[in-house]
Amino acid sequence: MSSATTAVRDQAGGTGPFRFFARDFTASIVVFLVAMPLCMGIAIASGVPPEKGLVTGIIGGIVVGLLAGSPLQVSGPAAGLAVIVFEFVRDNGLSALGPVLVLAGAIQVIAGVAKLGGAFRAISPAVVHGMLAGIGALIVIGQFHILFDEKPLSSGPENLAMMPARLLGLTPFNLQSTEFALMLGLLTIGTMIAWEKFKPARLGLLPGALLGVLAATLVASGFGLEVARITVPESIAAAFALPEAGAFSILGNSSLILSAIAIAFIASAETLLSAAAVDRMHDGVRTDYNKELRAQGVGNLLCGVFNALPMTGVIVRSSANVQAGAMTRLSAVLHGVWILGFVAMLPFVLREVPMAALGGVLVVTGWKLVSLKQVRHLFHVYGLLPALIWTATFLLVVTTDLLTGVLVGLALSVVELLPLVRNLKFRVTEHSVGDAVSLKLEGAATFLGLTRLTNALDQLPQGRNVQLDLASVHAIDHTTAEMLSEWVARRRLRGDDVKVVGQDRVISYFAQPA
Repeated sequence: MSSATTAVRDQAGGTGPFRFFARDFTASIVVFLVAMPLCMGIAIASGVPPEKGLVTGIIGGIVVGLLAGSPLQVSGPAAGLAVIVFEFVRDNGLSALGPVLVLAGAIQVIAGVAKLGGAFRAISPAVVHGMLAGIGALIVIGQFHILFDEKPLSSGPENLAMMPARLLGLTPFNLQSTEFALMLGLLTIGTMIAWEKFKPARLGLLPGALLGVLAATLVASGFGLEVARITVPESIAAAFALPEAGAFSILGNSSLILSAIAIAFIASAETLLSAAAVDRMHDGVRTDYNKELRAQGVGNLLCGVFNALPMTGVIVRSSANVQAGAMTRLSAVLHGVWILGFVAMLPFVLREVPMAALGGVLVVTGWKLVSLKQVRHLFHVYGLLPALIWTATFLLVVTTDLLTGVLVGLALSVVELLPLVRNLKFRVTEHSVGDAVSLKLEGAATFLGLTRLTNALDQLPQGRNVQLDLASVHAIDHTTAEMLSEWVARRRLRGDDVKVVGQDRVISYFAQPA
């Protein structure tokens, strides 16, 4: 049994959250350094003051960290919601965001209480990754203008159309604030890329985003460059602004209720996707999806009360947490404490950071979300339809809006069921075969039965060999196949012998069929 398994199980068994304090303490510092530039950068990409992102990071660390169903996941403002928040604030004003977030948080809490957390795992990975890629592209296109100390325009196509004018407007022989800002943004991007490629093994956990922002800030201050810098309130208390009197009356507007539902849905999907990814990084306790959903709801409700940004579980911070050796939820909690302390005691340091440097951080972050590797994987393994779902979701998110892209992607996912519409029955049965436990699947293994299947997989005893019997499966969609292949790989990594038996066309999805 690995140290991570022992640690998380000890924590779950009640040996005390401070048993691994040294490991959690050092991991929390790493996560804090990763989170600081991202909290501010995502706030700026969302069209709100940077302190709103810091408030969300504080709540995500301290409150959600204590309540989370995924102990090693770290929550905070997410790039995945930046576009929808930007459009919402542009159309409705910042004052409307708080009440909508309160409603979105309440929806998440209710969904968690109703045990709907597992249902989000049935969302097609083609839709989820297409959505994230579209968001990444919009962030890159929008933050391109921040590199020039200019504000992004109101839509992705408009931002894209304006990009050549920004470049043609440069005057290399008469350097002004625009040219200096672009240099600082490119310095940030270059530092991040170079660090990722050439960083020494001993300093591997030092985040490139922090080094990029630090380099740009030192150059801007050292040369006294006249570029736009971030604004931070004199007192942290000013960042925790309560909604104005009568603010919640706007929730009578049906379009705002729809916005709350959209934020709750997308935040929940991104959180649970991140939690599933974190589960693959360690062999300890699995995520309690319903508990995680309730914790995220409480966090977003509080973010609404303080008129901050919405939050999700975030894979960048979470992976840094696991890689830095975190053992319990204490690491996530402490990282929130460090953000609070830094903003309370050293706000003057943040005021020296150029806006273009944060734009550079977001350009790199957005670019990483545009993963063409994912669509190639879907095409080569599962065929044309999942790749088309990814492409349609991506293009519609970029050219129309986030909700349209996701809804069309979900609708296209149903097309995969059309050939099976007369025979969608699905059964899962468990029985022992010698020393192993056998899980037999029968019928059409589609996303409609995924919640039932994941519950059965989660209840299989740990440390026992498993036989996954797919002989009676006459069809399997890409959502189920992807989930099963990840589950099989995870069990095998933990040392369990997992045998997959059945028809060749079904078991071909798995890396090591037997």
